[in-house]
Amino acid sequence: MEITGHTRLACLIGSPVAHSISPMMHNEAFRLLDLDAVYLCFDTKDKDLGTMIRALRDMNVLGFNVTMPDKERVMEYLDEISPAAQMIGAVNTVKNENGRLIGYNTDGEGYLRSLEDVGYDVTSGDMCLLGAGGAASSIAIQAALSGVPVLHILNRKNGRSYPNAMRLADQINAGTGCHADVVDLNDAEAVCSCIKTSTLLTNATSVGMAPHTDAVPLTDLSCLHPGLTVSDIIYNPRRTRLLIEAEKIGCRTGNGLYMLLYQGAAAFHIWTGQDMPIEPIRAKYFC
Repeated sequence: MEITGHTRLACLIGSPVAHSISPMMHNEAFRLLDLDAVYLCFDTKDKDLGTMIRALRDMNVLGFNVTMPDKERVMEYLDEISPAAQMIGAVNTVKNENGRLIGYNTDGEGYLRSLEDVGYDVTSGDMCLLGAGGAASSIAIQAALSGVPVLHILNRKNGRSYPNAMRLADQINAGTGCHADVVDLNDAEAVCSCIKTSTLLTNATSVGMAPHTDAVPLTDLSCLHPGLTVSDIIYNPRRTRLLIEAEKIGCRTGNGLYMLLYQGAAAFHIWTGQDMPIEPIRAKYFC
């Protein structure tokens, strides 16, 4: 792979980003398809987000990914937002079309495809979702559109994302056949009741991500049960404490690696118009 005078740049912005597998994945895809492009990471502090995006536009980048905590805030700097991303209220992928920055969200699509890899069908039972940020909103809306019957959004009533959780539930109830409600994470009894009647628990928060690997998003793990699939969008570490404890109980588990793979593949197609060669990339970086 050679850098030329015509090489286009794609990248990841947000913080932290040093742990990301995205550069390896996208650069391998560029190499396999003989595309003159390169993918880098830029650790971007919240106060510098607008400056970074203006710089990326001026550099005529191919496009970029956005990670936490900037998936919502990035929208104010874009020229256009896809209907799905507008509905979700968050963007994780931006395409540069001749200086116009267009925002998309591929998180939900990537997450549902990752569930297939652990043998779970989202229509097979009720779902509990921890979080109401950008990734959580994408997952919730995609799951509702794909046929999950009941969705419990677990969020602290005194937390800053609680209003978004309420908005998300209202949006799902108005626009899909799924019944959604919001359960206060501080109400341990109500949370436990929801988990015991569900077949999927998804952590869509950053709780448990390195370096804070001892943290768990639930205060009471006794409500986990063997009939529950426990999924975490975190992939560093690959086995969070939540997944470790769930495995002890006999739960089927999955981390965020394949969500990253599939949402990355969707972003790659948006930027290049070509399909990412998933199987060789999976074999090289995800097994």
